[in-house]
Amino acid sequence: MQTSVSPARRAGVMVAALCLSACAATSSGGLTPGSSTVSDVEARLGRPAMAWKNDDGSRQLAFAQGPQGTQTFMVFIAPDGRLQRVVGVLNEPFFSQIQPGMTQEQVLRLLGPASTPPATFARTGTLTWSWLHCASPNLMQYFNVHFDAATGQVRATGQHPWMHGYLPGTPPCSPRNIDLS
Repeated sequence: MQTSVSPARRAGVMVAALCLSACAATSSGGLTPGSSTVSDVEARLGRPAMAWKNDDGSRQLAFAQGPQGTQTFMVFIAPDGRLQRVVGVLNEPFFSQIQPGMTQEQVLRLLGPASTPPATFARTGTLTWSWLHCASPNLMQYFNVHFDAATGQVRATGQHPWMHGYLPGTPPCSPRNIDLS
């Protein structure tokens, strides 16, 4: 049995597909896995806040972006210097990967640099790093990682709202967690 699709519906689907592809191109800044180079990435995102070189020659670059640093993108570069993927990491799927016993280096590799200076709590022997992120379009929150100050290993995580409110003219908080694979 053959079904027919009206020309209006077919046109609507095509417009929706074009809009989605335009949104993806805009949010990725025209970066294309497999062809964009490190120079292209830095021209679009600036200098990385952190960088790691892997044993195989590939690299991982962290770019903190957005109002108040609410977005961090991890950029993965192949050994040949070409872009592999760009991933937004300040979101629940990445926060849930932080587990007790992880090292500070492992946390940095997942989330990039913290948004605020570290806080030390001498009485409990705790060091806390915090990342400000967009929990929803109009809600900024801190994601906190609490380390044992002596060992540098994760003890626990938590979240709390950003209580500064919005001033007139403040840009809305918009999560842009792209993944170019």
